[in-house]
Amino acid sequence: MGEEKKKEIELQITGMHCATCALTVEKSLSSTPGVLASSVNLATGKARVSYDPSYASLSDLTKAVEKSGFKVALEKVVVRVGGMTCASCVQTVTRALTALDGVVSVTVNLATERAYISYNPSRIDVRKIRDAIQSAGYQYLGTDRDEMNEGEIIQERELKSQLFKIIIGFAFSFIIMGMMYIPAHDMHLVSFLQCIVTTPVLFWLGKPIFQAAISALRLKTLNMDVMYAMGISVAYLASVLGTFSIILDMSTLFYETALMLTAFLSLGRYLEARAKGRTSSAIASLIGLQPDTASVIRNGTEKQIPVQDVIIGDIIRMRPGERIPVDGVIVSGSSYVDESMVTGEPLAVFREPGHEVIGGTLVITGTCTYEATRVGSDTMLARIIRLVEEAQGSRPPVQRIADSAVAWFIPFVLTIAIVSFLYWYGIRGMDLRFSLQTLIAVLVVACPCALGLATPTAVTVGIGRGAELGILIRNGSVLEIADTINVALFDKTGTITRGKPVVTDVDSFTGNPNLLLSMAASLEFLSDHPLSSAILEKAQQEGIEPAEVSSFQTITGSGLTGMISGGIVRLGAPEFILSQNLPIKPEEAELLSKREKEGKTTILVSRDERILGIISLADQIKSDASLCVRLLKEMGIRSGMVTGDNHITARAVASMVGIHDIHARILPEGKEEEVAKVQKDGNVVAFIGDGLNDAPALARADTGIAIGSGTDVAIESADIVLVRDSLIHIPASLQLARKVMGRIRLNLFWAFAYNSILIPLAAGILYPAIQFRPEYGALAMALSSVTVITLSLLLKRYTPPALDHEKKPGMHIDMPEIDPVCGMSVQSETAEFISEYQGKTYYFCNKGCKDAFDTDPDRYIK
Repeated sequence: MGEEKKKEIELQITGMHCATCALTVEKSLSSTPGVLASSVNLATGKARVSYDPSYASLSDLTKAVEKSGFKVALEKVVVRVGGMTCASCVQTVTRALTALDGVVSVTVNLATERAYISYNPSRIDVRKIRDAIQSAGYQYLGTDRDEMNEGEIIQERELKSQLFKIIIGFAFSFIIMGMMYIPAHDMHLVSFLQCIVTTPVLFWLGKPIFQAAISALRLKTLNMDVMYAMGISVAYLASVLGTFSIILDMSTLFYETALMLTAFLSLGRYLEARAKGRTSSAIASLIGLQPDTASVIRNGTEKQIPVQDVIIGDIIRMRPGERIPVDGVIVSGSSYVDESMVTGEPLAVFREPGHEVIGGTLVITGTCTYEATRVGSDTMLARIIRLVEEAQGSRPPVQRIADSAVAWFIPFVLTIAIVSFLYWYGIRGMDLRFSLQTLIAVLVVACPCALGLATPTAVTVGIGRGAELGILIRNGSVLEIADTINVALFDKTGTITRGKPVVTDVDSFTGNPNLLLSMAASLEFLSDHPLSSAILEKAQQEGIEPAEVSSFQTITGSGLTGMISGGIVRLGAPEFILSQNLPIKPEEAELLSKREKEGKTTILVSRDERILGIISLADQIKSDASLCVRLLKEMGIRSGMVTGDNHITARAVASMVGIHDIHARILPEGKEEEVAKVQKDGNVVAFIGDGLNDAPALARADTGIAIGSGTDVAIESADIVLVRDSLIHIPASLQLARKVMGRIRLNLFWAFAYNSILIPLAAGILYPAIQFRPEYGALAMALSSVTVITLSLLLKRYTPPALDHEKKPGMHIDMPEIDPVCGMSVQSETAEFISEYQGKTYYFCNKGCKDAFDTDPDRYIK
């Protein structure tokens, strides 16, 4: 093997922590075909590989490392590419970038005019990527991390220039058409004048088409620019030859056709570029949310600094009307914050000390200071932008239909064009003008642009719309899978329930519930048990203060004891209290059994030799859980619940929300197995969870849905991330997926329909009833792309029907509502705490009132 075939590369490996790790990576690389030698340095975390590029590629080496259980640290960049007009352009740019030494993967999105590139930074940089794009005949307009305005200004300037050229082109084409009707004894003179007028305008207007065609031929690629250039050239050259009577005669003058054809093609591109620019507006809107500066308090002095200079721990002051620069936690003051642009939450939310705030959101009222906790690329807004960018650049499996069609499309059309010319001229004996006109019409009417745009435009707009609603779809393929889901499995704690116990019942055996609650709260005040806060919160709601306790003791795993007002008070599990040989009446025992069958945690409280009563607690069910299950059922999706809780609790919770399929006492690692079991029955499963132990199940499910209050691990394992802790967004996300997939299918139908109908018409199948001129073909071609893009853009206005059940801003404007628990006035349009019960909406001044209402709503409804 010659030295010229040997290449060396250095890979940065992540995840290695011992010598065995390094050896594993080294073995995996060495066993890859084409690898000559490999050595891994654990200290630097780098692997140096010698390989034969004719047998192995950087992509193969990356896969070898990943196969060994580790990852190659790659850079990702999103590059804006100008000048792409059809699916063939996408293939040309993809080939040019893939050929670069160091590029691992490339996805080019025609709709957004962006290339999503993963590359090894030790081999190439953005400069080489720029050179490759320009060498392929396209424009490098910068990356999405550059100043946004620069690329936009360039594009806007070029679009204005293009529109001016189009107007001039149409003006001169009408002049040339008019010259045909000028009475003249010498037609040669008229044709000569037409040639003089047409030539400079044609090449001035058609320069981008001819340049792109030449670049494609240089790269040995057939694309639509080649086809357009052929059609225009045939019309123009036939006209020139006819003008000077070289082989052809005056019957083959197509000057007006050549110029009008070029003008229509340019107009189609202009309209397409304008429409495509609107498909990725969601990303531009998200990027525009982050302010340029932040008011930071350092060393007691407040000063404005660039947002990129903010560091973790900085204290930032916010005032009404300002956008929050980075994520953080409020330390003083309070504000109402509009988070709709990030979470989709329509109402301004109240934020006070201890509450988190999100970068990019807007302070409506109030002044506060907060501590920065996440900055730069770690903020929620930056993560959302990154996730949406990657998702918009992905390709769902349905795209394969268009990809395979594009591969044979141009050769097929070229064959039809030649065959139609030979048929009309050689077999049917039609004149040369008609036969050439047919050839030109077929060349320009056929275009895979609509096929190439059908999927990516819908994916781009749909995923962008999801981001606006607080629904983050991680990959285009998720849309296709989510469209077929028929089973939804829910985690219980933190998903269906809030994960926070509340007191549901205070059953006094003495007729004095306040005494029972006072005794319990007094002991729990000195305890750190997880249930203590729930009992203390209930006592606070009832206005009960803890009494003084002496001789306090914690009996581990059983309960609490102490002296209150000279009496021995005990609190704990029924087994602990009853083990003290305290008498309990049959009706009291029956009530205790009833509470336990309801799935509630029961606590007995006694004083001296008398049991005072039962305090029952339960994890609070989210107010929108039953509505979520009902909406899924209406969509044909069966709901189930997977929980580690006992069967009694699981059944109690499931019955309240309308779930009948229950998987209880499932260990964390068993959730994944339960998902697999349901899948084995032929079901397409969505798993909905929020916790660390849900990650394997989220990954195993056909579609994993993580709710916004969940952990980072759960969110990273999920396919759909709901920014808000709202179960209504689960059916909404699946409705959005179905809508986008429906739009993709509609787009593909129209793309195929245009070509299936117009190509035969252009070839003359209905002649003489219909004679399809090339100019009409160019216009129809433009309309096919614009139709597909317009259908996709309609998704920007789509709101999933499930979200109609959410409270919208402005409901009951200026109508003060009364908090049913405490009787205080609360403005409905700014209320943070809301519940729905029996078809009505209730508003609360604080969370305590809301929790009290949700626990026992009938108590407060008059």
